[in-house]
Amino acid sequence: MADPAVTSQRLDGLTQQVYDTLDVPQATLDPKWPGSGQEADGSGCYYTGLKDLTKQVSDSPPSVPGVVTVSSEWGLKGVTPSQAVSALRRARKELTRRGWKVTRYEISDYWTVLSVQPPGTDDVVRVEAFPYDRLGVVAYSECARYPSGTPMTEWGDPELPAPQAPAPLRG
Repeated sequence: MADPAVTSQRLDGLTQQVYDTLDVPQATLDPKWPGSGQEADGSGCYYTGLKDLTKQVSDSPPSVPGVVTVSSEWGLKGVTPSQAVSALRRARKELTRRGWKVTRYEISDYWTVLSVQPPGTDDVVRVEAFPYDRLGVVAYSECARYPSGTPMTEWGDPELPAPQAPAPLRG
């Protein structure tokens, strides 16, 4: 069991830690970033195990009710490609020093991306450079069942608090 609101706060805190290591003082929060904010989504949480084998082999397997993955996402603007490369190098070095595991690090003509995992968790934080001097930051959790009585939105998703990270850029 995992409270989605608590998970989203944890992920928000992880993105703040990553932001701090990027050291991009010229960047500003991109208010038009697609997917910005906190989200609880059950569409990728499928049945597993032998007792649910018939559900798994369906052409469109159903999601498990009451199970979601939580994500926290935001974007920065004003980060040139060369600044993004330097920022990801700084972040990789510092987060590794703190015990985070690098799961992907690629600086090439096609990708500028860093994915890291904090110690003792399956959470992942990914930082990726995009065209037009933008840098995206997203953290996400594994699928987890939420407790009954969890407050829900009008759309039937667990309620999540507003993101705080990156704190220096939020009003």
